[in-house]
Amino acid sequence: MKQNRAVNILFVAPCVFAFIMIIVIPFFFGLYYSVTDWNGVSNSVKFVGLKNFHNLLSTPDFIYSFLITVAYTLMNIVFINVVSFILSLIVTSKIKRRNFYRAGFFVPYLIGGIVLGYIWQFIFNNILVSLGSLYSIKFLETSFLSLPHTVIWTMAFVNTWQYAGYIMLIFVASIQSIPSSLMEAANVDGASYFSRVIHILVPMMANAFTISIFLTLTTSFKQFDMNLTLTNGGPATRFMDAPVKASQLLAMNIFDTARANRMAEAQAKAVVLFVALLVVSLIQVSVNKKKEVEM
Repeated sequence: MKQNRAVNILFVAPCVFAFIMIIVIPFFFGLYYSVTDWNGVSNSVKFVGLKNFHNLLSTPDFIYSFLITVAYTLMNIVFINVVSFILSLIVTSKIKRRNFYRAGFFVPYLIGGIVLGYIWQFIFNNILVSLGSLYSIKFLETSFLSLPHTVIWTMAFVNTWQYAGYIMLIFVASIQSIPSSLMEAANVDGASYFSRVIHILVPMMANAFTISIFLTLTTSFKQFDMNLTLTNGGPATRFMDAPVKASQLLAMNIFDTARANRMAEAQAKAVVLFVALLVVSLIQVSVNKKKEVEM
């Protein structure tokens, strides 16, 4: 027994060591630097308390980035889960070549966010605009990425296109775990397909919805790579009488702040992002778990 425990510790030790060195220690260093005036270059570091956090309340670009990140996250939660659920119903039906469709719907998830952003940027800025000019389609003549009121919706569309296939697999696994006899019995009783989905499938898939919403929420809040390559934060707009980047999500705002050698301020923003994501995630999981029990 002791020998097995020693072997287990030896196997786990490298992972624990890596986790402590890469996650735990940098996290506490980040908390420390968020209450200093560190600029990433100077060796002298001065303690400033909560000044960096207080300044964020009057920083238009941070407030705007936080608000559009929340809006972007809500869009993704709705779009991705609705599309994924519809796709899961399609690939678990008796449709021919459903396994081929499963693979096809999942493929976009395998494309990295950097490559994905450049591909869709070319589509929106070149292909669609050229088609709009060629066929005199007015709403296509201007790129959706160049308009402040459409760019976030466009980003949500691209993220849904990429992520829906992955979430679909979670729903597929949940649907396949539900006894088919329940759906057959409801069918015999005269329930329509829509009624069977709403009153049988959805309640019994509550656990899958908890997982899918959590994954969508956390991924959207931390979105960076696709934001960088698809829009680079543009176009420009105004907020609180100040110029801001219309599609600069919170992660990219933190990156740009750090790149300007305002490391302490960037770290304070990262702490706010961490706390907001932690609180929202805990609330979401707690609420969904209660619904699982009720159902």
